Formats: sequence, C-alpha cells, structure tokens
Amino acid sequence: MNVAIIHYWWLSNRGGEAVCAALVELFPNADLYIHVCNEEVVRQALPPTFTGKIHNTFISRLPGAKKHYQKYLPFMPLALEQLDLSAYDLILSSESGPAKGVVTRPDAVHICYCHSPMRYVWDMYHEYLGGAGRLIRTLFPLVAHWLRVWDRLSADRVDHFIANSGFVAARIRKFYRRDAEVIFPPVNTDEFSPTAERGDFYLCLGQLVAYKRADLAVEAFNQLGLPLVVVGEGELFERLKSLAKPNIRLMGRQPFAEIKDLLQRCRGLVFPGMEDFGIVPVEAMAAGAPVIAYGKGGALETVIHGKTGILFEQQNVESLIAAVQQLENGAFSFNPAELHAHAATFDKRIFKQRITAFVEAALNGPSAPPARPALNTARPALSDCQA
Repeated sequence: MNVAIIHYWWLSNRGGEAVCAALVELFPNADLYIHVCNEEVVRQALPPTFTGKIHNTFISRLPGAKKHYQKYLPFMPLALEQLDLSAYDLILSSESGPAKGVVTRPDAVHICYCHSPMRYVWDMYHEYLGGAGRLIRTLFPLVAHWLRVWDRLSADRVDHFIANSGFVAARIRKFYRRDAEVIFPPVNTDEFSPTAERGDFYLCLGQLVAYKRADLAVEAFNQLGLPLVVVGEGELFERLKSLAKPNIRLMGRQPFAEIKDLLQRCRGLVFPGMEDFGIVPVEAMAAGAPVIAYGKGGALETVIHGKTGILFEQQNVESLIAAVQQLENGAFSFNPAELHAHAATFDKRIFKQRITAFVEAALNGPSAPPARPALNTARPALSDCQA
C-alpha cells in the first residue's frame, strides 16, 4: 500500500512537526510532501526507519522561500493541486497551513489531522490583520476572502477529519461543517522526570508571537517581582527585553536539554496564550511542574484546575497575578508524581495506538471508498502499509 503524508512547511521542529514525525514512525515507507522545508531539520526529526522520499511543491523554488514562505500563502492552494498523488492509496494531511487541498484518486482514502483551521483567515483574522503592516492590511483582505472559499471547498476533499483537541473539533464543525474525531497530539512524557528539586523561578516557554501573550507574563512578573525565565524566539523578543525588569531573564531559543532542565526545576509554567492544544503544558506536567494557564482553548483539556495547575479566567495582567499569588500563598498543593501520571495520558504511545485504530477503521469500514477493479478488492491490513 502506497502512503503519502502532506505537511504545510517544516523549517523548525514544533508541535505540528512532532505529529508529522509520529505519523512517519507509523508509516516509514511513506513519501513526505511539504511546500518548503529545511531538509536537514526534517531528517533530524524523522525516525531512522524512514525510507520514503521528501518532495517539495514549487513554493520551495520561489525566491527566498525558506525565509518568506508565509508571503507565498496565496500560491499554496495551486501548489497542492499540482501534486500528482495518483500512485497513493492512503493520504494523511497535516493541516494548519494549506495541506489538505490535494487532489487524490477517487478510491484513495484521505485523512486530515487538523491542528487548526487556518487561524489567519478564520477566527483570528482581525487580530492578525490589526498587527500587519499597511501593505498587508491593504492586500490581505482580498487574498483571505479567496482562501476562505478554497479552504471550505477543499474540506470536502477529505474523507475523514481528526482534530488535535475538542476545541479544534468545534472550529472544524463551525468553519467546515464536518465532524472530527479527537486524538490528542503525541508527547514524549517519558523524556521528563518529576523527581528533580524545584527552584524558585517560573518559566514561560514558547514562540514569542502576539497570540501566545508572553507580554502578559512579563508585565505580571514586573509587578510581582518574582523570578521569571522566558525561553523562545520571535518577533516580540526585543520588545519584551525592553519591558523586562531585572527579575526577568530572556534566554532566547534553547536546546531541548536546557528546556528539559528548566521544566524539571521551575516552580511552575506560565502559559498565558490560548492554544489549539498546547504540548508545552503537558511537558511541564510530565516534568512535575504545575501549569498556570489561561482557561480557554486546549488548556481546558489538559490542565485540571486545582489538581494539575491553576486556570485563570481573564486574559489580562490582573487575573494572571491573582493565579500566581494563589500558588505562592499555598492555596493549592501539587504532587509532582500525580502531575506526571496525568501527563502520561497524552503520551505518544497512546497517539500511535489511536491513529492506527482510526486508519484501520477508515480503510476497512463501511464508509471506505471501493477499491479500483485493477487492485485486490480486499483492503490490506495496516501492518502491510508499515512493512
């Protein structure tokens, strides 16, 4: 059985790429299609069993594609539709940017793992537009209108949707009018130990972009005067550095070994953004650290208020300060071993089991398209795909 995995772009290894790498572990013979990628970064994340080929769309051949790939967003639907996937029986698309809009054989099965419908054309459109420059604010409304039409229509090309959280499943239902199975992303919880001695500092970890709201953490800890370590890079780094008082340390991008050590020693993780799922809070709990998170989005599905962390209701400085003070004042007591056990329910092993079962059902269930007459009419077992 021939399998293709479609991903949007792969220039760093983050949550979406972790999902894609786990899919490759299940289907090591699959061919991987990406608009634009850093192949060295991709191969670092892929398992040694990978024997497929890595293909790029024509986006990768456009000037400055690796740096300015987002500016080529209007051309990505066309690039997807130029891919010849006629040789593949199973297509797995990893969707957050344009990936699901490929054209497949009528008898092929297309499963889309959706991290999120494209935020910048749907529910976060006005927020993105408000932070853009004058040229983008002038041109993007026209592009976004066309992308919404294409994105909605291309959802009909998908046979089965998987959402990375109930929060995303609700958005798929709203924007695409489709139901989706919820399968949480894979987290390597065994990488973390909850037994290290905890320090007195708090940790804020993630990309420093507007919607992740690291600015709330900096402003809150400016007032609290407590130690805060900020790890990550992005467009807000210099602004946050200028705002931060001496009790706040901005470390920029760090290797995994350093991140692991910080998660295992921090007093708590501060997570002020609204995420579709949020792998970082699960990693923090696996490391024995409670999570102080904004109580919307994926955090509601990973953090249990009072047991594995503290959820604050308003996405503002005052609400975050009150939540930190609850932890400082001992309003809640957290057991690192219990935090780790809760995080283990999101482990990669469970992700792979559930994906395997879902694909088997899609291939062999009553809603599966009929096989081509030229092929054996019996669907092969998933183990044949992985052989």
